[in-house]
Amino acid sequence: MTEPTVLISGASIAGPALAGLLTRAGCTVTVVERAPALRPGGQAVDFKGATHRTVLERMGILDEVRRRRTGGQDQTIVDAAGRPQAVIPGEFTGGEIEIRRGDLAEILYDRSGCEYVFGDTVTSLTETTGGVDVTFARAAPRRFDLVVGADGIHSTIRRLAFGPERDYVRYLGYHYALAELGEELGGGEAQMYNEPGRMAAVGGPKASAFFVFASPELDYDRTDTAEQRQLLMDAYRGAGWRVPELMARIPRAREFHLDSLSRVTIDRYSRGRVVLLGDAAYGNSLGGFGTGLAIVGAYVLAGELRAADGDHRIAFARYEELMRDYAKVAQRGSAGPFLAPPSPLRIKLRNRTFKSRFLLGLLLKATDKFATGIELPDYASGS
Repeated sequence: MTEPTVLISGASIAGPALAGLLTRAGCTVTVVERAPALRPGGQAVDFKGATHRTVLERMGILDEVRRRRTGGQDQTIVDAAGRPQAVIPGEFTGGEIEIRRGDLAEILYDRSGCEYVFGDTVTSLTETTGGVDVTFARAAPRRFDLVVGADGIHSTIRRLAFGPERDYVRYLGYHYALAELGEELGGGEAQMYNEPGRMAAVGGPKASAFFVFASPELDYDRTDTAEQRQLLMDAYRGAGWRVPELMARIPRAREFHLDSLSRVTIDRYSRGRVVLLGDAAYGNSLGGFGTGLAIVGAYVLAGELRAADGDHRIAFARYEELMRDYAKVAQRGSAGPFLAPPSPLRIKLRNRTFKSRFLLGLLLKATDKFATGIELPDYASGS
């Protein structure tokens, strides 16, 4: 493989995963990340089935991911008085291997072997016959052979290379929030509470507190966490169970993240020398497949660049061909109505799913089918 220079925007999961694979293939990689450092902790993410397991193994991180796994934990759905209504088994919420997002990011970062530029972002892309001229908010301009947008649902690279976010991102009617409110909050037990259009959960590795709520699309400053915390508190005003206690802690949360459940609809993952990866390409519907898609996408993109000896036109076309159908799981709906059903009846019906071995079995089979729905090339052997 030739030795192209590659800029990756985004240092969550997809970016560092791709960086490590490309570095080992001989590329010179730079990762730029808006945040000042890697984000620690965060919600748990999971991997399901043979495809995810095979990619982790070929990346050389399977043993370390297993060593730092959280272990699936059952979650009890309760009513306003705290009485159990149903139990969501850990195998459903945690997949085959569950790990905190921050731990996974650290594993990938430690093995990426490339340059990281934190606290900066791309401001312009100009493609020429010889590469892509890139300007940054803080760093000096540079030229790269290829640019990868692995910077999430609100991708700066997608906006600069393809057009405004409104042309590609469709809001799915729900927002979610993650807050670290203290390990003692759940008392070691994972519990989830619903009211129509609202869900609140405590305990377990997803985060010490996790919220999903239906609402009109919210307009807010994504850099202003104080505004976001207030939006969440407003959305849960008047709720029962332990929600008032949780909301009282939100202003002091050690970590806090709020975002929309949205779908990306884009006819091509690449344009010229620029390509999209992870949520920037597939979207975030909170269906439990985002991390798996990011890891598999990184593996395929790096493998195709290697197989094409760095010819991005061939590699990007093959990446698109292989990932388009597999990534359709992100287009099949949203976890919002499942996690926060819109009516009391829908809440009861959802709960019955977890009381029926037959229905739960169908759900588990469906998730396994989605996770393994790609013929994974073995790039090391050339097949």
